[in-house]
Amino acid sequence: MLTATTQMMMHIKATKQGEYDRVKEVKQFDDSKIGVKGLIDSGLTTIPRFFVHPPETLTGLRRSTRPDANIIPTIDLSVPRSKAVDQISRASRELGFFQIVNHGIPLGVLERTIGSIKAFHEQPTEIKARFYRRGGMASGVSFISNIDLLQSKAASWRDTLQVRLGPTLADLEEIPEICRNEVVEWDSQTKRLGDLLMGMLCEGLGLNTGRLKDLTCLEGRLMVGHYYPYCPQPDLTIGITSHTDPGVFTILLQDHIGGLQVKYGEEWVDVKPVPGAIVINIADVLQIMSNDEYKSVEHRVLANPSQEPRISIAVFLNPTERERCTGHCQSSHPRRNQLFTGSSLTQTI
Repeated sequence: MLTATTQMMMHIKATKQGEYDRVKEVKQFDDSKIGVKGLIDSGLTTIPRFFVHPPETLTGLRRSTRPDANIIPTIDLSVPRSKAVDQISRASRELGFFQIVNHGIPLGVLERTIGSIKAFHEQPTEIKARFYRRGGMASGVSFISNIDLLQSKAASWRDTLQVRLGPTLADLEEIPEICRNEVVEWDSQTKRLGDLLMGMLCEGLGLNTGRLKDLTCLEGRLMVGHYYPYCPQPDLTIGITSHTDPGVFTILLQDHIGGLQVKYGEEWVDVKPVPGAIVINIADVLQIMSNDEYKSVEHRVLANPSQEPRISIAVFLNPTERERCTGHCQSSHPRRNQLFTGSSLTQTI
């Protein structure tokens, strides 16, 4: 009996020799449940055609070469609160991105969280396949390669584990055992940190410290654990395409590999990994609620050229009661205003 990986590779080879059927190849890949890592594990040396992006996406895909490329500030939260608030407010207005250190989360927790997500993705396909789900998060947990695989014009080179953290944590039995304890701990740590940052962001706008929390902005939380395996043709695809996040703000833990970039003017600059740091970025809802004072900026992740996989874990914060926020949301960006009239506020990458 042929394995899903073998069947997938046979189909890819066949399409190289014959007529290309994108819909069929995408479905074959999705049905195999092997993810991008499974393709690499099979010995693949060229990426399937449905991962190849158009020239307009591929133009300028490179690490930053600017002499001042390290422009994303690192803010020390151990300084007096008023100073940290000023620094966070400035970064949120000018860049939409910043990193934080001395945030209260022990280094050991950061390392264990990254290690557990890496361990999940490096399990055998037959174990991960039990969590492979497309079309909803009813169980609160899903493993998937490209959430928008069936709709996008080109797939991106990554696999993702999603876990609902709030308002109600996914059933513990649904969270993969290999990372269960670490996910629960990460939820506790990021909820505390999210509360702290939410208050500081409010103060930076001259608001009461608890204003965003009162508007349920801390309640909706989704964790995504991305795995970016080695890509044999990183100049033809991307890890995550350019986008802004649709929530309030995002708490991101990344390893040492790098690849995250932020749009700065007409250029892309690297968000260079800082040991022990956590990346924070403003999202669309907070830009709207701040009347465009805080900036939600485009960012992307390059395909990983390293033999070592890149791991990142994002927690997206969203309001659970959107109608309570609408009276506070006026933006010059119609697309962002539409976030409050859509069916959901979910992370789509």
